[in-house]
Amino acid sequence: MRWVYLLIIIVFALATLIFAVQNLDTVTVSFLNMRVAAPLALLVLIIYVLGALTGSSLLALLRRSYRGSRV
Repeated sequence: MRWVYLLIIIVFALATLIFAVQNLDTVTVSFLNMRVAAPLALLVLIIYVLGALTGSSLLALLRRSYRGSRV
């Protein structure tokens, strides 16, 4: 079974590498009069990490609020 997990990790890593290599074009993102120009793959990575951090903290806040409301 560990070979299956290893294969999944390798396939995911290869897919990520292919995505990064194919999306090196620079894109511009605008938000509230701020503009950032960076490679698309880098922006996707940054947005993914920010989403993971904020999503987990939001889930923790909701759990804590729910537990507090039951007491």
